[in-house]
Amino acid sequence: MTRLLVGVLISLPLFAIDGVVVNATTGRPQAGVAIDLVQPSQQGMVPLGKTTSGAQGEFKIDKQIPPGPGLLQVTYQGTTYNQIITPNMPTTGVQVKVYDSTRNKAVGEPAEHLILFEPSATEIKINETFIFNNVTNTTFNDPLRGSARFYLPAAAVGKTRTMITAPGGMPISRPPVATGQAGLYKLEYPVKPGETRMDVSYAIPAAATFAGKVVPSEKGVHIVTPYSVTLAGDGIVEAGQEPQTQAHIYNVKGTDFNLRITGVGSLRPDQPAAGEEEDTGQPKIELVVPRIYSRMYWVLGLTLGILALGGWMLFNKRTA
Repeated sequence: MTRLLVGVLISLPLFAIDGVVVNATTGRPQAGVAIDLVQPSQQGMVPLGKTTSGAQGEFKIDKQIPPGPGLLQVTYQGTTYNQIITPNMPTTGVQVKVYDSTRNKAVGEPAEHLILFEPSATEIKINETFIFNNVTNTTFNDPLRGSARFYLPAAAVGKTRTMITAPGGMPISRPPVATGQAGLYKLEYPVKPGETRMDVSYAIPAAATFAGKVVPSEKGVHIVTPYSVTLAGDGIVEAGQEPQTQAHIYNVKGTDFNLRITGVGSLRPDQPAAGEEEDTGQPKIELVVPRIYSRMYWVLGLTLGILALGGWMLFNKRTA
């Protein structure tokens, strides 16, 4: 009986949706905000209706949602905020939060910048990870500067994979954008309040040396290698090992580094083959099985790298 009731609830269509758009920066209702009601499908986002918030932030869309979840997309000051509408949740009095945008570099400064090197006999896998911890009530949005800025070797251009995980969201892909400076790329994605993670990964042919460059960060840039891999050379300083995985940690000094690589190894299992999703700028909502499970080894591996850095920093604090 319970399963039958759940099935009936899921199959029931939703009708009018109403609520209010609240500016969480000012604490007041936000007028004049564009609102789109869409539904995810195998062909992409299907538009169902649209409106604009009124003088008191109020909105109403008289549109039936076919069986399945719907999505309210609210665009404010260049950033899209999403509110999922599931079949069993109230569709009246829905509150959608937006935030004022800022180009203040302090808000968009990465809290952590980690580069993971995993050499093998045939290639070097490199994953550059940026962690943003926006503790303000504003959204950093600067398309000209970008949120994450990084250098790519010539062999990796056009062969990179980027994944962005916004607060409370699923990983999506966003292609890197070339800047006016040779080798320098950026990710144009707003940093909302909360934790945002941006991962850039690529592989280059195996070599005993590697010359790289980084964008300076107030928090510093750290290179991590598996226990069986060591680095030496100009522009880096060894900072110890992470106690649990014994991963090596190096601090990058300045903007340029030239590495001599010894050994091979990885901090994660081999990643099973999986196709990439085309990024449309829309949130990815899976109707059956979330695609994140097919990327679990990749996500887990990158997470181990972050944990290695976190463990190392905690270890240093305890021994200081």
